[in-house]
Amino acid sequence: MLRSPDDLAEGVRPDRRRAMLLTIGVVALALASVALVANTAKVRYERDIARIVFNDNLQLLEQVRLSVGATSDTLARRLASSPAAPLHDTPYLVVSIEDHRVWLKQGDRVVYSTRVATGSGKVLARGGGNRWKFETPRGRLLVQKREADPVWVPPDWHYVEAAKKRGLTLTRLNRGETIPDSGGVMVTVSGSDVVRRFPDGREQPYEVSDGREIVVGGQLIMPPFGTNQRKYAGVLGTHRLNLGDGYALHGTDQPWTIGHSVSHGCIRLRNEDIETLYELVTVGTPVFIY
Repeated sequence: MLRSPDDLAEGVRPDRRRAMLLTIGVVALALASVALVANTAKVRYERDIARIVFNDNLQLLEQVRLSVGATSDTLARRLASSPAAPLHDTPYLVVSIEDHRVWLKQGDRVVYSTRVATGSGKVLARGGGNRWKFETPRGRLLVQKREADPVWVPPDWHYVEAAKKRGLTLTRLNRGETIPDSGGVMVTVSGSDVVRRFPDGREQPYEVSDGREIVVGGQLIMPPFGTNQRKYAGVLGTHRLNLGDGYALHGTDQPWTIGHSVSHGCIRLRNEDIETLYELVTVGTPVFIY
């Protein structure tokens, strides 16, 4: 029995749909494979960066970048023809977690070196799945920002740690809430301050610092972000070189901790040392931590 042209067309359409779905599947698989290769290369790159020590290993860095396809012949030619200083003359910082030391280098020349404090490696846990490990990250970072007279905004873990040390209950104060104190006084947020509000309407802002948190009865109060009581002056010393994700090289108000594994992940220096680095280091300077 002969089939009409319409019948033949109906028979072809399912085949075309199957072919189209097969093509889409192949493309999706190819894209997934590319993503997997790229992620593998990234992991290998980060692993190899950790091997870079304070000796002049920028050549090793270039070899690693080439091996994972992080550069190209075109980029290499562009760098070679650039009037800017070659890579091996670019200043960079190297931090040894084990040696508690930082070096500012330019090529194979040490420009400046001093002792530092690094992460303690301790773990702080709180109910609800909150867990913090205080370790200095390894790998390659960049100086993202420079600050003079930095102000520390304590993360939540600071109040968790302070309450545990002092055997107090931790209470978070939110805007619009009040916490009763003795004598009819209420603790609340007024404008940019956490205040004691007296029965006659008077308000007295709290004065706080590291070790002088707000305590009401047996509660240590965690102020909301944006309030003046969530800002500590002087804790980070005189200068800070931000590396991102909350990490930095900065000064300290506890110079006796330098040379030890005691920080919450940042790299601490004596104030006179961070002042020197602050004058020598610019935004974009590579920082190798191992």
